[in-house]
Formats: sequence, structure tokens, C-alpha cells
Amino acid sequence: LSEPYFDKVSARLIRWIANEYLGTLPEATRLFMPPGAAPRFRRLDDGTWAYVAPRVGKVDDRWAALTEEGRDYMPRKGSPKQAAVIEALRAGEMRVAELGIEISGVSSVLKSLEAKGVVRVEKRRRMRGMGSATASSRDIENLTAGQREALAAIGEALDQAAAGEWVLRAGSAGGAANAAPAPVVVLDGVTGSGKTEVYLQAIRRVIDEGGSACVLVPEISLTPQTVGRFRSRFGDRVAVLHSRLSTGERFDQWSLIASGEARVVVGARSALFAPLRDVRLIVIDEEHESSYKQGSSPRYTSRDVAVKIASLRGAALVLGSASPAIETLHKCETGEWRRVVLPERASGKLLPPVQIVDLGQEFARGNKTMFSAALGDALKETVAAGDKAVLLLNRRGFASFLLCRECGFVPTCEQCSTSLTFHENRQGGFLMCHHCGHRFAVPPTCPECGSPYLRQLGPGTQFAYDQLRMLLGDDVPIIRMDADTTSTKGAHEKLLSEFAMADGGVLLGTQMIAKGLDFPDVTLAGVLIADTMLKLPDFRAPERTFQLIEQVAGRAGRAAKDGRVIVQTYWPDHPAIVAASRHDRAMFLSREMPVRDEMGYPPYMRMANVLLWGRDDRAVAAEAGKMRALIDAHVRAAGFARDWEVLGPSPCLLSRLRGTYRWHILVKSPAGTDIPGVLRGVFKERKPVTGVSAAVDVDPVDLF
Repeated sequence: LSEPYFDKVSARLIRWIANEYLGTLPEATRLFMPPGAAPRFRRLDDGTWAYVAPRVGKVDDRWAALTEEGRDYMPRKGSPKQAAVIEALRAGEMRVAELGIEISGVSSVLKSLEAKGVVRVEKRRRMRGMGSATASSRDIENLTAGQREALAAIGEALDQAAAGEWVLRAGSAGGAANAAPAPVVVLDGVTGSGKTEVYLQAIRRVIDEGGSACVLVPEISLTPQTVGRFRSRFGDRVAVLHSRLSTGERFDQWSLIASGEARVVVGARSALFAPLRDVRLIVIDEEHESSYKQGSSPRYTSRDVAVKIASLRGAALVLGSASPAIETLHKCETGEWRRVVLPERASGKLLPPVQIVDLGQEFARGNKTMFSAALGDALKETVAAGDKAVLLLNRRGFASFLLCRECGFVPTCEQCSTSLTFHENRQGGFLMCHHCGHRFAVPPTCPECGSPYLRQLGPGTQFAYDQLRMLLGDDVPIIRMDADTTSTKGAHEKLLSEFAMADGGVLLGTQMIAKGLDFPDVTLAGVLIADTMLKLPDFRAPERTFQLIEQVAGRAGRAAKDGRVIVQTYWPDHPAIVAASRHDRAMFLSREMPVRDEMGYPPYMRMANVLLWGRDDRAVAAEAGKMRALIDAHVRAAGFARDWEVLGPSPCLLSRLRGTYRWHILVKSPAGTDIPGVLRGVFKERKPVTGVSAAVDVDPVDLF
């Protein structure tokens, strides 16, 4: 039906993913297939089945060129179109489509000239979404001591991987894959320490030795800056895979990789399954990012899958971050992975000082705006000096919700158990659910009590933009980046380009601006409300807050000029915020790790979140109770009753989503135990119930 999409090692990996994350084989197989190329089968009237070819495929352009004889050919006077074609082709070969723009009916003209031997027409593969690039053979040599140590550690890991016994145990083609653990190097480098240059030089060695490399970056960090650095170093041997490409463009990039022409793949988590030949090195940049977790089945964790791929392929794995995940740091402490610290910036500049501003005190002083006196003055000074600022507010929209000031009513989505976010556009205001996307008109009065006093609370980026414009005036460039302003293709790149080209200005946005951006003229970074995530009932909330502040702080002072950071918060004494302001991870971990240990959270325990959902809340709740009993029985049968903990069932935090009611059961087991194996038995025994769906999220990144 097609050329092979993957080899035997990938086939074994597919089975491992399906087993480890309790997905189906088709779900796991789709990860390895070219974008848009899934085959289908259609049942015919006679009861037989017909193969339906994928809609997305190769694009062949027709090119026309003059033959040697054609250069001297003179068409007769009554053939003006032939004369026009020949005249155009004398300047060089051209696409037939381009000729057709100027000359109507060009196909029949070319056919006639081709029959006379005047013109040669041939098909050539066109690669969509592919820009030309020239490779540079020179690597930057003035590395810091930390960069040199990191590069040496990766070199040792590559040697270890090449010398290891990377042989699958004998067995059937569908058997489990087994291999020695892959060497893993963790680059723990402060923002601006030059981790990307280390990646580039390590990849250079791999390519020179005939291998290939895969580099994962968070989707929000896939900027022209990032891609440009790789293409400037390795030219057209770089392929890029991410969601902002069209299906056809992703298909062409996938084909380029499969052909062996691309030796380096840069992309989001799906790039991990690209058909690279002889992969020797896998890099996961910003490895702490939650976007590396797949949200739908199979709900894999990119870091753990990368370890498995590296083990099976005989490759080395590099994890880089300025704020590694706690699980990653724990692996380094136990000696399983090697940690290399890059303590200084490549520019030699110190990390910028961080100032904490108590928003409660600002309000008490009569400041009702989003900008404290310190941040407002700093913004004006930055703009006056012709420099730039980056501001983070991790809420899009104008306001988080509407509140009736008389009865307390808050408009909520009819399909989801969440409040509606207030937005404004040229046509006026509207309410929007950020989970299902439905829009609603703003009620003129409170639907509950009829009061006209509906207040907008919880300001978002749109509201912050308006206040920032009033603070700085209309002449200052202000670029807003959030899910609303970057929804169209190319918008992300366009906005970043505007910010880069502006003479001073402010970049305001959600967390997409906090990572991967390197603008030398940014001297001020600000966090408008630092504790938005701290209020979430999630055990990872403090860790994510610490990481986000660290990442935002790293945007300032990366070049010649010094930087500064201002963090506004209603919770100024929270350990995560205090530790981030001091760039003191040890202080944060000293408070966080005992809590994780006592409460039974990763890295000390492994977790799985069993989800159930359906349209009938009572039916879902009843099935959740049966599921809990079934899990308890299998845990006891496996002899794990003392060591394991099963919590629930209970409604999810987001108890209703897109019209379905959601319940969950949390299963905890000691680290390193086979939690998928026990739950696999549960789902094999469970009888499907009409109207109630169930799934498992192994190693969840949140419990919403």
C-alpha cells in the first residue's frame, strides 16, 4: 500500500509505547506515520473494501527548459505564444506554473514545442515550507569553561553509546524491546549560558561521523531565531516539524527526513518519531516544559520515550534547562544521569537582580492600576533609553471573569464547569470559554438578580495592553503575544519580527514569551502577577512558578547592557517566589522536596490518573466507583496493597468539559514499579459501559 514508514526497531517501540501508556497499537502507530498520510478503507456496495489513498502526498512541479536545438529555433510568425515561451526560457529554466501566469494556454504550447525537440519538460519534487539556507563550516570556538565541560561530557556519552551493546534480545518481531540504558547528560545551565551552542557543536561531530540528530524544543520556542541558528550552521540538512506548518509542508519535511537528505530534525515533541537514519544524538531543550507531555492517547512523556529511543538506537540523550524538572534532578542525584552545570552566561554578564513588589501594599497606597510604581517607572526609563522590555501575564483576554457586585453571580460555560473569560474587539465585548471555544454575548444585567453592576475581575493580556498603552503613550511600540494574537499562520513569527525591528518597545504576553527568546536590547523583564499558578490545586504549582520566574528573568540583560527584573505578587513571602528572586534553587528544593516525600508525589512515587467521562453525571460516578473497586482488587492480587495508594473517585477539578462530566481516580505506587502493568489488567477485565469512557494518564503532569 505504501513504502515502509518505519523499521523493526520502531515497530518494537510502538508496542512499548502502547503498553507503557495504555494506548492502542493504532494510536501508537500513528505517531510514526507521515502527516496526513494515514490510509483509509471504504466499504463498497458489494460488501468488499477499497483502499483510499492519503489525500496529502508529494507535489511535483513541471519545469520547462530549452534544449540545445531549441536555442536557435525560430517559430513561424503566426505563433506568438511559442515565441513568448522561447524568449522567456532563453533567460533560464522556469516552472510551467510561472510561465502560465504570463502566457495563457501554455501547456498546449509547451506540448507542441516538446514534440519538435525545442523544449524539455520534466517533473521535480517541490518541498513545501522549505527555505534555502547556506551552511557555515565554522563553529564558535570561544566557549566558556562550562560549555567546554558540557561538550566533553556529551562526547563521552556519544562514545559510550557507540561502544555499548545495543542489541535487541532475540524474539518475535512483535516482542518487547530490551536494551542497555542510554547515557543521559543533563545540561543545567543558567539562561544565556550558551546551551544551544553546545548542542550545535555536538551535532557537528555527529554529522561529521555520518550520524544524525533530533532536537526537541517547546512549540512556543520554535521561533525563526531558533530554526535560523540550526539552518545557518547545517544548511538544507535541517528539517523542521511543528504544528504551524500546513499538513503538506509537514509531509514534505517528513519525506526529506525519510530520504536521508535531512540529518538534523528540529521540532516539537512529534519530531521525536521522525524517520531519521542512524540517529546518534537526541536533544530535549527546556526539558522541564509541560508541553512535552502528550495530551491525548497515547499520553506519553517525551523525556521517557527519548530515553527508550536512545537505548534502542544506540544514541546519547541530552536534556537542557535553566530550571530542570525535579524528577530530572533526582535522577542526577541518584547517579543514574550525569549533570553538568553551566553557572555563568556566555556573555560574562551576571544574572539580573530581581525585585519583588507586594501588590497588596501597592493597592493600600491607592495604586489601582496593574503597574506598581516601581514597574511603571522602570518601563518609562527603559523606553526613554531606547531599550526594550518583556512583560509576562499568564492570562489572555481582557478579564478572567465577570462578577455581579450585588449577588456574586459569575457567568459560566454551559458545557464546561469554568467561568467565561471577557474579551474585547472592535465590535465590542464578548464572553468566551477557553476550553470549548464557545462565545457568548455579554449580558446587560445580571441574569440572577438583574443588577447592572457587572464587574470585570482577573485582568488578562488584553486589559494589560490597554493600561500599558495609557502608561506609555501611543508612540511606543507594544506587541501583544497570546493565543488570540498568534492564532493565524505566521502570526508568531510576524510579531517577533516586529519586536526585533522596533526601536525600543514592550513585548507583552503569556508564557510563550518566557522561553527561547534572545533579544540583546531587552534590559527589563517584568511579571505582572506572579502567583496566578500558585492558586491552582496542583502539587507542581510551586515548581512551575519558580521555573517561570527564572525563565522570564533570563530574558533581560543578555548582551552589553545590564538587565533588571521586577516581579509583582500578592504572595511575596512564598518560598517559590523568594527563591526565584534570589536565583537560589537549593533554597526552593529544601522546602519543596520534604513536602513531595511526605505527600507521596514524584519523584518519590509514581502516579497514574484514571479518567472517566460521559454525558450522565450519575452514570459516570457509578462507573468510577466500580473502577475503584476493580483497581483495589488488582492491587491486592499483585501483592502491592501496603505500598500502593488509591485515592478517589472524585470529580475532576474541571468537573465538566464540553458537555461531559469528568471523574478521576489517582493511583500512587513506589518509584520504579510497573504501574501500567497492574492497570492494564484492570482495563482488560473492565466491561465497557455505553455512554461512559475511560482512559489512563500514566505519569500525569497535572491532575485537572
